[in-house]
Amino acid sequence: MKKSIIVSLFSIAFLVSCVSKKKYTALETNLSETQSALTKTQVEKEELETKMAKIEARVTEYNEKINGLKEINDSQLTTVDDVAVMSNNTKEKMRATLAKVDADKLAEAETLQDSMNLAISYNLKKSISDDDDDVDVNIDKTVVMINISDKLLFNSGSYRVSSKANTILGKLAEVINSEPSMEVMVEGHTDSRSINTSMFRNNWDLSVKRATSVVNILQEKYNVDPAKMIAAGRSSYLPLVENDSKENMAKNRRTKIVIIPNLDKFFALLDAETL
Repeated sequence: MKKSIIVSLFSIAFLVSCVSKKKYTALETNLSETQSALTKTQVEKEELETKMAKIEARVTEYNEKINGLKEINDSQLTTVDDVAVMSNNTKEKMRATLAKVDADKLAEAETLQDSMNLAISYNLKKSISDDDDDVDVNIDKTVVMINISDKLLFNSGSYRVSSKANTILGKLAEVINSEPSMEVMVEGHTDSRSINTSMFRNNWDLSVKRATSVVNILQEKYNVDPAKMIAAGRSSYLPLVENDSKENMAKNRRTKIVIIPNLDKFFALLDAETL
């Protein structure tokens, strides 16, 4: 009888043990599935947050563009030679500048592009120097060309920049530094008289040395980025006028600054206060 009871108790304990192990295994499986589902949900949540952040960034960008257009005189723009556009606000500045330009020069402007170039030339010239005879500014599309007479920069036959050039080079540096994307080429030009000294073999040497002297001062004294400057010598082979008089030779002895500005900055040059 006792033996029968013992066997029965052992059987019950074995069955209970089996049932508990099955429940444990089922619970373990359920836990694993729950953890997998939780991880998947977390990943989906992060993906949704990333998408939402991108959408919010695009909305912010669009809002900035809309606000920017509102600032450009309610998006009222004028086309210039089918390439560029000019806001009405910029046009008003241009008209105010043209009112100060010499009437004969103004009469030569046949198109809106001509008028814009004339206004920019006027503001640039006034921002650099008050001397109408020794500084000349011309514009071909958006390329700005500034011719500075050598008498403002050098002594005769010398490549050393004179102290009286500090003012004009400082103002020129302000124009160049106002826009990081500007590229600048400094060209030295001479008259046709030959030169042969211990320092200069010919006008090529003199013109190159003058250009590098200007570039060095712009870099070292006025912090113009050297990576965007080019120094070039053109000798006497690109004269403005015939070298048939002292006056004409003086015009041909010059330093030419060629500036290629960003188009937006080109329009900003209409406003002298931006320089």
